[in-house]
Amino acid sequence: MIRIIIADDHALIRKGLIQIVSRHGDIQVVGEASNAGELMDAVQRIPCDLVVLDITMPGRSGLDVLADLKYCRRDLPVLILSMHAEDQFAVRVLRAGAAGYLSKDTAPEELVRAIRLVHSGSRYISPTLAQELATGLLVGGSRPLHETLSDREHEVMRLLAQGRTVSQIAEDLSLSVKTVSTYRARVLEKLSLPNTAALMRYALTHGLTE
Repeated sequence: MIRIIIADDHALIRKGLIQIVSRHGDIQVVGEASNAGELMDAVQRIPCDLVVLDITMPGRSGLDVLADLKYCRRDLPVLILSMHAEDQFAVRVLRAGAAGYLSKDTAPEELVRAIRLVHSGSRYISPTLAQELATGLLVGGSRPLHETLSDREHEVMRLLAQGRTVSQIAEDLSLSVKTVSTYRARVLEKLSLPNTAALMRYALTHGLTE
């Protein structure tokens, strides 16, 4: 039996995921969480074999939550489920320790296959992402500039691209305004962009906005 905890801030999505996996006799949902605090509490209280985690959680970055999970339970596989396209986050979360990445428009049977694969000790990479990675290796293409950003810089970039102000981002991420301003400056420098308006255009062009 594969015991899983599902973390997503949308109740309807959690219920839908529970319905999908509960149809299979070898998978059991033993807990659910709507935010990072609930998830960390559940992982420490409930014996489980795998976590299905939405990368966009309220209050904290999904990458931060992933880091906390790996610190708390290094051996616990985490399967990331996200509304974002694979080319935006997949490689980043895999490098951060996730065991797999699926977009939320993935077919239900693929989710079940990913859960079983990850539970067996393997990593899950979709056929589409595998092809993109293989193509990149073969052609030896250079990475887009936004892939050189750190996880926090990438997060600040996305929020700026969504029209969030520095003050709003500071509140969202529990950081000081000065710290967020520093991240903003680093992002603009690394992307060779003059201002936030240019950053928003860059993000739109590269499909980095929600």
